[in-house]
Amino acid sequence: MDHLVALLAGIFLTAAIYLLLSRSLIRMLLGLVLLGNGVNLVILVSGRLGRIVPPIVPEGAKVPMAGAANPLPQALILTAIVIGFAMFAFLLVLAYRAYQSLDADDTDKMRVAEPRNAPKPPMSY
Repeated sequence: MDHLVALLAGIFLTAAIYLLLSRSLIRMLLGLVLLGNGVNLVILVSGRLGRIVPPIVPEGAKVPMAGAANPLPQALILTAIVIGFAMFAFLLVLAYRAYQSLDADDTDKMRVAEPRNAPKPPMSY
């Protein structure tokens, strides 16, 4: 099971990098979401997928029972999901506002500070 989830995480990360390198803002946002999900899967696999044994320390013992799930990666993933959703919502509003003001979704057409036919800066002083 660990190998399948690791393969799925690799597919997510590959698709995320492909989408992040595109010119469209919406594709970049979807790539960011896939990147977050891929990293969450990597963290989940690092926490060991296996039998569902609660991480409870029995009375008199100093460590949890053998085969217990590690709760730390699960807590990190829950936190990352909340932060990722908030960041996606903020970036979606930011992209929508940029689309409204610049009337473009393509990042090459959004060159306000650096127009295509602008004079070149001096190469020496």
